[in-house]
Amino acid sequence: MQQSLRKSYSLTKHSCPFLLSKRKLSSSNIKNKQNEEFSSTYKIKNQFGFEKVQSDEKQNRVDNVFKSVADKYDLMNDAMSFGIHRIWKDIFVERLSPTGGTKLLDVAGGTGDISFRFLRYVQKKSPESFVSVCDINPKMLEIGKSKSMKLDYCKNRMEWVEANAEELPFKDKTYDAYTVAFGIRNVTDINKVLDEAYRVLKPGGRFLCLEFSEVNNEYLKWLYDQYSFQVIPALGELIAGEWKAYQYLVESIRNFPNQESFKELIENAGFRMVTYENLTFGLLLDND
Repeated sequence: MQQSLRKSYSLTKHSCPFLLSKRKLSSSNIKNKQNEEFSSTYKIKNQFGFEKVQSDEKQNRVDNVFKSVADKYDLMNDAMSFGIHRIWKDIFVERLSPTGGTKLLDVAGGTGDISFRFLRYVQKKSPESFVSVCDINPKMLEIGKSKSMKLDYCKNRMEWVEANAEELPFKDKTYDAYTVAFGIRNVTDINKVLDEAYRVLKPGGRFLCLEFSEVNNEYLKWLYDQYSFQVIPALGELIAGEWKAYQYLVESIRNFPNQESFKELIENAGFRMVTYENLTFGLLLDND
């Protein structure tokens, strides 16, 4: 059987991963069997925070969370991370190291943080680079599109697509790179999302994911737990009027698989050369 190699790289923070990956085509029977075996121990897709729910209910509740926080989403990112999320995202795009003419799919990219960085990075190299921003939440896309209209380097180089990451409306082997930052833990079925990422990437394409993951230092883990469960929901209430939404976001981080488990999920989707890099005591970056 002919096989095509694609590369993967992943970055993680105190509770967060960044992943870039090339994929290697494999037998669909083998890949599906691997996913089924891993799914027997991977139960996040049926949870909303710490609460067990049906898949449809999870999707609806996650949608409502992001509709409720969309207007204050960027401001809350600054407040929760003391602005450090900007550095993480800069590193994320640097690890991608896009060349001129790169066609990027930015999933869960609603407000445009990653896409804008990508276009700034490549603007001097080639006017042919293009990014498709995909998000399931129309409110987030509306905010991102509004921001893009004020940026000259975005003109004719972006499209905004409302779609579910589990069922992407794009043809096979379309994109050179796929990015998802702080979004994959909110999907209903991570296996389906990774399968779709694999499908739409060209052979040799890269998958990068920036997400929260496990903190390895016990003392720092205790401090982080205190901050996340006590301070972040309070900030959400103060700034966005949404305590419960940010309580969910904190709980969703705790439910996300650790670095090695997530790496295995990515490999089971067919990606090869998968690696990760921890940032800020556990921010994850995966690399193929």
